[in-house]
Amino acid sequence: MSKIILSKSFINNSVKLALNEDLYPDGDITSNLIGKSSIKIFKIIANQDGIIGGIEFTKSTFKVFDNKIQFQIKKKDGSQVKKGQIIAMIKGDSKNILICERVALNYLTHISGIASYTNKFVKFVKGKSKICCTRKTIPNLRVIQKYAVKLGGGTNHRFNLSDEYLIKDNHIASSNLKFLVQKAVKNKKGKKITVEIDNLKQLKLILGLKFNTVLFDNMNIKNLKLGVKLAKKYYETEASGNITLKNVYAVAKTGVDRISVGSITHSAPAMDFKLEV
Repeated sequence: MSKIILSKSFINNSVKLALNEDLYPDGDITSNLIGKSSIKIFKIIANQDGIIGGIEFTKSTFKVFDNKIQFQIKKKDGSQVKKGQIIAMIKGDSKNILICERVALNYLTHISGIASYTNKFVKFVKGKSKICCTRKTIPNLRVIQKYAVKLGGGTNHRFNLSDEYLIKDNHIASSNLKFLVQKAVKNKKGKKITVEIDNLKQLKLILGLKFNTVLFDNMNIKNLKLGVKLAKKYYETEASGNITLKNVYAVAKTGVDRISVGSITHSAPAMDFKLEV
């Protein structure tokens, strides 16, 4: 699997693009009304319980715009925080801090939101299964979103289409299940092979072939239990499809090794923070 690297240059380049989006072409015309501003101390405060993520992006936003701004981190990425706790202290030109406020908080709210939502799933399964993200990410934000999943205790699924073979329903509909699996096994060259099935008949057709993971898609609990029982001697098992906080524990109790949840990246609610003097 491709390794997620959040280097300083990656973070700074991401922040520069975000600032350009917010400030092009004429800057912050509202904050410019202030005229001469003074040095002030601001606080970033959590408005709800959760897990912090993206603090380095937040810091970089202020530092890239004005390297004289001082940014003191109070809570590092992965930290559990309570409502009302201070996440960071910021000291500098008040106008410049206000200009950067929304971009800085957007990183924090989004990444912390994914980390916190992922962690809810992780807690609900009580160690019975791993919670995995999918490729259902916002285009060009996959690295950041998958990083957030890991902060929340989740596991990264494949990063892109080159990471592993994942034979899905539309591949099967366009060809032949057993043929595709056999061809993947022949050509794998060290890559893992996952095969998605939606019924036990498909599983029995490929049982014993040398691939890695069976992905049970949108199967009811009864059939999922049977499928896991049949497959666990040979393969890692995974479940997907309409997984929610309400049903994730029931899915985990079937004995499945992994549960992939698209909503932890595409529908995670933002975590709420505020910046105040």
